[in-house]
Amino acid sequence: MDSKHPTSSGGGHFPGRLWELPIEVKVTNQHPILLHDFQSQLPKHHSEQGSILEWLAAAHAQAEITIQKPSTDEEHEAITRKYRKLVMRFGCSTDRIRSRNAFLDDFTHTDWGRMRIFQLNRYPTGRPCGERSRFYREITGQIFDQYYAEETEPPAVLIHVTCTGYVSPSGAQRLVAKRDWGRSTEVIHAYHMGCYASLPAIRMAAGFVERGKSRVDIVHTELCTLHLDPSQHLPEQLVVQTLFADGVIRYSASRAEVGIRNGLELITTHEEIVPDTESDMTWMVSDFGMQMTLSRKVPDHIRAFLKPFLDRLGAPSNLTATQLCEQSLFAIHPGGPRIIDEIAEHLGLLPEQVQASNTILRNFGNMSSATLPHVWQSILEDETVPPDTLIVSLAFGPGLTISGAILRKIG
Repeated sequence: MDSKHPTSSGGGHFPGRLWELPIEVKVTNQHPILLHDFQSQLPKHHSEQGSILEWLAAAHAQAEITIQKPSTDEEHEAITRKYRKLVMRFGCSTDRIRSRNAFLDDFTHTDWGRMRIFQLNRYPTGRPCGERSRFYREITGQIFDQYYAEETEPPAVLIHVTCTGYVSPSGAQRLVAKRDWGRSTEVIHAYHMGCYASLPAIRMAAGFVERGKSRVDIVHTELCTLHLDPSQHLPEQLVVQTLFADGVIRYSASRAEVGIRNGLELITTHEEIVPDTESDMTWMVSDFGMQMTLSRKVPDHIRAFLKPFLDRLGAPSNLTATQLCEQSLFAIHPGGPRIIDEIAEHLGLLPEQVQASNTILRNFGNMSSATLPHVWQSILEDETVPPDTLIVSLAFGPGLTISGAILRKIG
């Protein structure tokens, strides 16, 4: 377990204009709630994006070979060339995503016969959903055991966040049962919201803290790579398959007055569903696993809706969209390079203001709900970001849902 983020944004100095003008924030909570004690775990297998693209090209070719059963070497080679060309054309390039991580070792070789999930010489879609769920159960049990191996004080509430695996009892419930914490710890499941789920999770945590719970832990376990289907060759699916990665992270929410010196103060949150966009992003259980659809229109919808959304996000604290854009850092969920770039351009943000989001995307890919907490951890640990810096957090998911929060760095 690594309590430090393995690759924080690390020293990109932010322009003085962000801090020159004091920003007046209306205080709506006399007892602030802090997010703190961020701990990220690296999945076991680390791969450069170039290697992953080659693996996916081979996987798509093998899936099609299993379906078509070509009779000659020439036909076999033609299929291999075709699907390599498709993956390299539509997949996320190495200039924006440098590496990604996975818990499954299938991605480290192309011996299809000994794959745990992607036995593509027998199953062109990969093994069915049940086998993927069993692997998810195994890995999430290990994750919770590692996170709480030395924990002697149980959290009052444990929120488990995921959209990539559903087993009951969950890893959180099995941990609580194993540690005999059943009388002291409530387990809450925040499932199937997708990439924006960290923001509802911190709203839940804040609600429990407001009710008097001393410490609420949030644990994200996203195994996105389990849900590939190499028999689907549409450009949209190639983007998804070359973008998403595995990621896990744990953090806590508590009252500020309990002696926490470093954290992110929760100022306000807001969430809306954009009208007439429900078909532009979906996430459904299929025979092979979870299947995502992702429209090219998503960045356009976000861009059109974003400035009024920021005004409504900042309104409880007397902050306008203009003030937030001029004097805050932005933690944008890196759904993909185009999302970050278009939001930054639309809002007039400097590269330094979205640096942490780009760094996380480059080093880890899109880890679904675990991604934004990795960005928060990166900003919190970056000594070039001074205390009292405001952080506008934005994430997007099926609905089309836009979720946001304003945080302030403490300590």
